[in-house]
Amino acid sequence: MSKPVPKVGSRRNGRISALKSARRIPKGVIHVQESFKNTIVTVTDVRGQVISWPSAGTCGFKGTKRGTPFAAQTAARNAIRVVVDQGMQRVEVMIKGSGLRRDATLRAIRRSGILLSFVRDVTPDAT
Repeated sequence: MSKPVPKVGSRRNGRISALKSARRIPKGVIHVQESFKNTIVTVTDVRGQVISWPSAGTCGFKGTKRGTPFAAQTAARNAIRVVVDQGMQRVEVMIKGSGLRRDATLRAIRRSGILLSFVRDVTPDAT
């Protein structure tokens, strides 16, 4: 009796992770969503497919420490580390929210060495 042939996309044979890391993405979009409790940084390619989505909570911060600027900066640094390994060089930044966390996040993105095409504020009006 012969062994069954594994599917190309099955998770057991490890081909999905090999294909994911082999992608080369030259340009992307970083969406930053700031709330009073947490910061979520989502990195997508130009078509909108999500590549990485760390938040302050997944970076190890608990409770009220998730709402600090340092936690937002750490989440942005973790998001950028993943996409730099995949060859991303240019990004557009969309920031939603207000406060010191948004400045810290933008500062971390600028320090990473990735070229910023533009930074857009997509915070909804409070009127």
